[in-house]
Amino acid sequence: MEGPVERPVEGPAEGPGAGPWGVSDEPLPPGQRPARGWPTTHYGPVPRFRPERWRFRVFGATADGGRREWDHDGFTALPHHTVTAGLDCVTRFSVPPCEWSGVAARTLLDLAPPAPEAEHVMVWAEYGYGANLRMSDFAGERTLFATHREGEPLTVEHGFPLRLIVPGLYAWKGPKWVRGVEYMTEDRRGFWEERGYHNRGEVWREQRYSHQEDPGDGPG
Repeated sequence: MEGPVERPVEGPAEGPGAGPWGVSDEPLPPGQRPARGWPTTHYGPVPRFRPERWRFRVFGATADGGRREWDHDGFTALPHHTVTAGLDCVTRFSVPPCEWSGVAARTLLDLAPPAPEAEHVMVWAEYGYGANLRMSDFAGERTLFATHREGEPLTVEHGFPLRLIVPGLYAWKGPKWVRGVEYMTEDRRGFWEERGYHNRGEVWREQRYSHQEDPGDGPG
């Protein structure tokens, strides 16, 4: 599961023409520093992938009251999309924008529609890890269940077979090793949100910790 547990990070690239990321002129989010490479950050052990047991489920406040389920072959056969996005860790390092490919969250919303009153989701991963999102963030056009990065399958340390990418939110909101989505009519905090991190986690507003929350940012 992605989380604010930091591993060593190399410094930015140097030399003529190096942008704020060391690779481009994309703006660096406030309070962040560029990472060279792709640091490995997660809480707990790396799970073992068992394709014959793997299932992806959509449940909770669905439009028809039922649930949808895909095995690994069925999920990876869904239409694929690509997005370009970086990863911004709450511990203040940022991985430069790159190309991700996988299944768009909007595809799941079309295949398994939420009830009209569902305004939040909990994205569930291995070991019972959950990250809560507003439905508006989940339904964003660049929110993606990624299977590949830069044309290569994800490595297990970085979330294989599936991780969520939510541009604009800190990386803990995009879990590794995702197994399902729960539609919710009321918000509730996920794993890191219960441990002092901001309920929304917007990168450009530096919403890092729960003590920064304004009224309405979190569950009552």
